[in-house]
Amino acid sequence: MTDSTSELLLPAPAKLNRMLHITGRRADGYHELQTLFQFLDHGDELRLRLRPDGEIRLTPPIAGLPDSNNLIVRAARLLQAESGCQLGADIHLTKRLPMGGGLGGGSSDAATTLLGLDRLWRLGLSLDRLAGLGLSLGADVPVFVRGRAAWAEGVGEKLTPVELDTPWFVVVHPGIEVATHAVFGAAQLTRNTPPITMARALQGGAPSWHNDCEPTVRSLYPQVAEALDWLGSRAPAMLTGTGACLFARLGSEVTARRLLADLPGRYTAFIARGLNLSPLHAALGR
Repeated sequence: MTDSTSELLLPAPAKLNRMLHITGRRADGYHELQTLFQFLDHGDELRLRLRPDGEIRLTPPIAGLPDSNNLIVRAARLLQAESGCQLGADIHLTKRLPMGGGLGGGSSDAATTLLGLDRLWRLGLSLDRLAGLGLSLGADVPVFVRGRAAWAEGVGEKLTPVELDTPWFVVVHPGIEVATHAVFGAAQLTRNTPPITMARALQGGAPSWHNDCEPTVRSLYPQVAEALDWLGSRAPAMLTGTGACLFARLGSEVTARRLLADLPGRYTAFIARGLNLSPLHAALGR
């Protein structure tokens, strides 16, 4: 972290859903979930520079995503409005995580913006308050704000910190973007998995974990199905979130790199270590 009175350089890490069950659908259309979130030592990066004039300026522009819809800009303006702060910021995004990949890139960027600007503007807001602001931006934002691997329920906002194993992962992107609303709106999506306790989920461990979205995503997106078949033939593979990214859990960095070396040219991929403390919180010392 570059830390001065006027500038911060902070990570916005990826997350994996190590398992994901859909236990019901609420009257408002949102789905009840049970999931395990874990961070990766790979992600986007934000450089935040203080502006005295109250302006929020984001660079570079993201094609097809106006600032009014960008979670970074929305997070910054929300923090200004809620705190009454008159300061602004220049925000430069180094984007490494694919959009529509299920790695939480936009939510992580928003959380880094909230925590980074809280530090830069010397607001001193609590994690509870920042997580509450994050929830108004998206269900996945609070876990990034709180910065601990977690068992999550509700729409993903009811968080209990957990300690998970920290293996190496190969994360594969099949080259397409998955529309979350299309997956959650699909008639064939499993919505009645019986709820389990956190203790039972942790006792079962990685071999028994699964993602209820995976059959639907396979059906709607043949490219994801093909990539899952390729990766699954080499190591146990699973979809993260609603995809499009998928991951395999490996026992060592060496085996992860060997698998990565065999990657077909039509895919992109990276290796990363699982983490129970977010790199953002490590950088901020929170």
